[in-house]
Amino acid sequence: MVGKKSGKALLREEGLERTDNNMDLSTWPQVNMINQKNYYTEYLKRDDQILPLRLQQEERRNRMTTNAKDRDRALAQFKPGEMPVPEIEMDLDDDVGLDEGNGLVGQDALGSKIIVIHPGSQNLRIGLASDALPRTVPMVIARRSPINESEEDGGEPRPKRLKLDNDRLMEPEKMFGDEVHMRSHKRRVLPNSKELIVNYNKRTPPETISEHNDPLRIDWTEIPSDPRKAPAFVTGKDALRIPDSSNPKYKLFWPLRQGCYNEHDYDEKRVLYDDIAVIIEEAIRTQLNIPRKKDWMQYGCVFVVPDLYERRYVTQILRMLLRDFGFARVCFIQESLAATFGAGYTSACVVDIGAQKTSVCCVEEGMCLENSRINLKYGGADVTETFIKMMLFDHFPYAGINLNRRYDFLLAEEIKTKFCTLNEGDISPQPADFHLRASGQPTRKYFFKTYDEILLAPQGYFRPSIFDHSWKLRDRRRIIDRSRDLYDGSPNDPTSTAQSAIIAMTAPPPPQNTVAINGNGDGPDGMAVSTPVRQLPNPLHRFSEQDRTSHSAVGTPAPDDDDTPAPQGEGETSGMKNELDPSLRDDVLPIAPLDVAILTSIVHGARNDDRKTRDFLGGIMVIGGGSQVPGFYTYLEERLKESRPGFAKDVMIGTPPRELDPQGVVWKGGSVFGKLRQTNDSWINKIEHDRLGARVLAYKLMWAW
Repeated sequence: MVGKKSGKALLREEGLERTDNNMDLSTWPQVNMINQKNYYTEYLKRDDQILPLRLQQEERRNRMTTNAKDRDRALAQFKPGEMPVPEIEMDLDDDVGLDEGNGLVGQDALGSKIIVIHPGSQNLRIGLASDALPRTVPMVIARRSPINESEEDGGEPRPKRLKLDNDRLMEPEKMFGDEVHMRSHKRRVLPNSKELIVNYNKRTPPETISEHNDPLRIDWTEIPSDPRKAPAFVTGKDALRIPDSSNPKYKLFWPLRQGCYNEHDYDEKRVLYDDIAVIIEEAIRTQLNIPRKKDWMQYGCVFVVPDLYERRYVTQILRMLLRDFGFARVCFIQESLAATFGAGYTSACVVDIGAQKTSVCCVEEGMCLENSRINLKYGGADVTETFIKMMLFDHFPYAGINLNRRYDFLLAEEIKTKFCTLNEGDISPQPADFHLRASGQPTRKYFFKTYDEILLAPQGYFRPSIFDHSWKLRDRRRIIDRSRDLYDGSPNDPTSTAQSAIIAMTAPPPPQNTVAINGNGDGPDGMAVSTPVRQLPNPLHRFSEQDRTSHSAVGTPAPDDDDTPAPQGEGETSGMKNELDPSLRDDVLPIAPLDVAILTSIVHGARNDDRKTRDFLGGIMVIGGGSQVPGFYTYLEERLKESRPGFAKDVMIGTPPRELDPQGVVWKGGSVFGKLRQTNDSWINKIEHDRLGARVLAYKLMWAW
C-alpha cells in the first residue's frame, strides 16, 4: 500500500514547487523594518542627557540644598526672644557664588570677581565688572629683533611719497571737489588760501626747546645697556616708548589687524597666539593688580568678540582663558550687543568705528540680526595716514615724518585728534603748532597752517577710495586656515547677506554678467567696460518711495535694469548668498562708504518691514574712537537724509547716554552682561570644556554657533 503523498511532493511532481533563484521580486528599493527598540527612544531629547545642562541643574540643586541646610542650622540655634530667622528665597536662576565671602554686597559683589576683556586692533580695554571705567592698554608687544619696524623694507617711510606719471603730485582737493561743495552751501572760500599756507609752512623754522624747559617731556622706557639684562619683551605703553635707537633693538608686533589675526608679521601661529596671551596676561597683572596666577581660578571672564567673528578665533580664546589662564568660567558676547547693554538700548543700529575696522549691525530685542552684520576694513588709523599725506602736500614743516617710527606715530595721532573736524564753518587758514619729542633729541616746536585738510581727511569715511588699501590683504590665510565643516569640508565661518552685498559691490563682476550688460556678445573683450564703482548705490534703491508705499505679500517685481535688485528681501538675499563664493571673503577687501554700509545693513535687517526700518533709522548709535571728530554726527545725519529723502524725518544719530565715553561703551556693556543673574546659561567652566571641547559653544552661546 502506497502511503499518502505530502503537498510539497505533489507540487514538486506537477512542477509548481516554489524555488529561490536569488532574484528580487521587484526592482523597487526595499525599506527595512524599523527597529522597535529605538523607535521611541529619548536619546538627547531631555536636558539631563546633555552635559552642560545637566551640570547646571546639579549646580542649582546643590545651591538649594546648601540654602536649606543653612536655614535648618539657623532654626536649630534660634532662641526665644530673638529676631526670627528670615525666609531665604530659593532663586534657581542665581549665579554661581564666585563672589560670596568677600564682604561685598549688591552689584559690587557680582562684579568683583569678573574680568571683562575687549581686545581691539590698536587698544585693549580690560577691567573688573565692578569698575566704572576700563583700563586702556595698547594691543602691542615689543620683542628683541635685529631691526626695528622703521628699518624694514629698506626704511621706506609711511605714508609713501608717490608721484604721478608727469612727476607732479595730485592735489587733495582735486580728489574731492569740496571747494565747489562749500560754495554751494554759501561758504566763503578764499581764492589764494593754498598759496598763503604753502608760503607760511615753507618759511617758518622750528623752535628748539631744551629738555628742562619742556613741562610735558616724555619718560622713555629705559633699556639696560647690557643686552643680556634686557627684557625679552615689553608690552603696552612701555613698548611704544622704547627708543628706536635702543640697544638691543626691539620690533613692535600687533597681533590683531583689521579685527582679525595679523598673519603678515608672524611666521608661526603659535607665536601669534602666545603674543595675544602675553599682552592680556601682563595687563591683568599690572592694570588689575592680580599678580599671582593661582588666584585667577577664583575669577570669571567676559570676553567680547566681533559681530562677524571667526570660529578659530573664538575656540582659541576659549582654550587660552580656561587652560592657560585657569579662569573658573568664561562667557562670550558680541560687540554690537554689548554696546546696547552699555547704552541701555533695546533696539538700535550700532556703528562702531575703530582704529582699523568699522562694524555695522542692527540689534533687536537683545539679539544681533545675523543678516545685518557688516565689517569694513578701514578706521581712524586710515584717517590719520591720509591727513598726514595731505599735510605733506602743503609743505608740512616736519617733512621727514614717518608713521613707522614710534614717536611719529604718537605725534600723528595727537595732531589728528587736535585739528580734524567735519564742521565746514571751521575751514579757514588757521595757525597751529605741535611739539616733536624724540628720545635723545631736544624738543622742537613747529608752526604751520591748515586749511581744508582737516575736513577732507575724515571725509574719507564716506569716500574710502582715498585710503591706502594695498597692504590690508597681504599674507591673508598664510598661516591660519579658515574654519571648515567637519562633514563636507566647506567654510563654516558666520556669514551675512549684508556683508555679501558689500563684497559684491567691491568685487569685479563675473565675465558672463559683463557680456550680458554690454550686449555685444564678444566674450571677454567687454570685461574692461564694467567697473565695480558703478555698483555702489545698488542696494539703496530698495529705500525708494515706490518700495516704501507698495508692500504686498507677493512683493514688487524687479525693474528691467540689472543694476537695481529686487525689493523682496528674503528671496534676493538668499540668492546673493548662494551666488557668492565663500573665498571672496578673504580675497576681496570689503570697502564701502559709511552711509552706504549703514543703509545696506538696515535693508537686510529690516527685511522690508517699514516699522523696523524707521526704528533702525531713528536709533543709529555711533560709538568707537574713530567717531570722535567734531561735527561727525551732524555730517553723517545729513548724508543719510540726502541719500534717502523719504526717510529724512526718521533719521536720527544718537550718542551713548549718561555721558559715556564712546570708546568704552562696548566694555561697559560686557560688564553689565557679566553682572546679570540670568546669564548663568552662557558661562562655560573647565569641566565642560575638557569633556566637550569647542562643541560646548553650541549649547552656551547666545547666538547660533
